[in-house]
Amino acid sequence: MSMELRDGCRYALLVPTSMGVRMTPTQGQPVNASDTYILQATSAETNVASIASFLGLPVKVLTTFVKGSPIARFIKDNLASRHMDYEGPEVEQGGPWGYRHQFNIADSGFGVRGPRVHNDRAGEVGRTLNVEDFDLDRIFGKEGVQVVHLSGLIAALSPEAGKFCVEVARAAQRYGTRISFDLNYRASFWKNRESELREMFTEIASISDILIGNEEDFQLTLGLEGPDPGGKGISSKLDGFKGMIEEARSRFTHAELFATTLREVVSTNTHLWGAVMWANNSWYLEEPREIPVLDRIGGGDGFVGGVLYGVLRGWEPADWIRFGWASGALATTFLTDYAQPADEDQIMDIWRGNARVKR
Repeated sequence: MSMELRDGCRYALLVPTSMGVRMTPTQGQPVNASDTYILQATSAETNVASIASFLGLPVKVLTTFVKGSPIARFIKDNLASRHMDYEGPEVEQGGPWGYRHQFNIADSGFGVRGPRVHNDRAGEVGRTLNVEDFDLDRIFGKEGVQVVHLSGLIAALSPEAGKFCVEVARAAQRYGTRISFDLNYRASFWKNRESELREMFTEIASISDILIGNEEDFQLTLGLEGPDPGGKGISSKLDGFKGMIEEARSRFTHAELFATTLREVVSTNTHLWGAVMWANNSWYLEEPREIPVLDRIGGGDGFVGGVLYGVLRGWEPADWIRFGWASGALATTFLTDYAQPADEDQIMDIWRGNARVKR
C-alpha cells in the first residue's frame, strides 16, 4: 500500500539545507599531494533531492546565502541547473572574517587507500537559518508541499537552525505534509549539546512519517537502548537495525517507514551495498551486492532520495527500497556528490544488473 500524500501541491519535495562547495583533487589523488581540484556545489539534503528533481518532480530548497558572494552565485546557478527552486535570505558577509559558504575538502580515495574528508565550516552562513526569514504558512499552506525532508545535520548546525527545523516540521504537520527525517548523528555537532539536541530531535521524530538512520543514529540522537552500536559485518548491522526499529516503533508510533543502507567496504572502489526497510508492518530487504564505486560520497543520500521518489510516485513499498538501493548505487558512479539520473529506466537497470549499452 502506497503512502497517502496531499494533493494540489506546488512542490513534491522540500529540503532545508546549508549549501557549500566541495573541492576534490583530480585523478583520485589525496589532498596532501594535489594542486588541481574540481569545485562543485553540494549539501547532503540537495543530494537527496536531486533524484526527484532530475526525474521531473518539482523541488524547493530553503537555505541562506552570503550577499554578493561569487560562491553564492555559483551555488544558485548549480541549483537551477539541477531543476530546483530556492528561497532564502541574503546575509551580509560582515568583512573578511564574517560569513561564508562551507568548504568540504575531500578526495575520492583509490583501491586500498580510503577517501578522506576535511570539513571547514568556520563562519558557515547556514548556521544563521532562522524561522523569521521564511513564511512557512505561505510555503506549506498556499504553495503546498507533499514531503519535507529534514536532516540531523541541519538540525544540529546551530540553535537557530535547530529551532528552524522544528518549526518547519510543525508547519508541515499543520498542513498535512509528510515529514522525512534522516537522523544523521555527528559527534562533533553534539558535543556539550546532548540534552538540547535530544529534546529537539525527539520532537521532530515524534511527528515524522519517515525515519532514516542506522542503529547508532537512533541510539545517540533519540536515546533508545537497542543493541550495542558498532557491530561489524553486514549481518550484524542488519540484526542491529531490526532490533533497534522494534524499539523505535513502540516509541515513535507516528512513523510509517524506517530505513537504512547496509554497506561493507571491500576496497575504496568495491563495496557490498544493501538496504533494509520497515513499512506497512513488513520488512523489506535488498540483499547486499557487490558494486563498483567511483566516489562513495552521496551514496546514502541517493538511497534516501530514491526511496522518497518512490513514495512521491505512489509506488508500492517493495519498489521504494529497490529504487532507493539503485539510486544510491548510481550516485557512487558520479564524481558529484549527487546522482544525475537520465530517467527511471537508468536507475532500474542498475537494480536489474543490466549494464549493457542502450542505443
